Amino acid sequence: EVQLVDSGGGLVQPGGSLRLSCVASGFAFDNYAMGWFRQASGKEREGVAAMDGDGNTAYADSVKGRFTISRDNAKNTLYLQMNSLKPEDTAVYYCAADLALGMTAIQALGATYYGMDYWGKGTLVFISS
Repeated sequence: EVQLVDSGGGLVQPGGSLRLSCVASGFAFDNYAMGWFRQASGKEREGVAAMDGDGNTAYADSVKGRFTISRDNAKNTLYLQMNSLKPEDTAVYYCAADLALGMTAIQALGATYYGMDYWGKGTLVFISS
């Protein structure tokens, strides 16, 4: 059974850092595209960062230079390092995986909720003073 367990959210002051984790199981973790998405109150879910099966990455313009997606295959864990956090980064963050071979990082980044196969339950990131 495929499972994604995301965690690491919390309350952080503007300018602070946070690292989200997504522990995956039930599939060949290193062969498929995965990504981080977020949904703020009143807004649609949007792609934040993605990594495809070849290790290529893609980022939303709003987070480039601040967020870094990475993967530890030995631990079946996907990470999102979030630096220089801003209030507008406040959202519920979800990790997701698409098990279709060949999906690129750019395609994963632009995927809708139904464009990805599996999702974590989400972890709340709240940036405020």
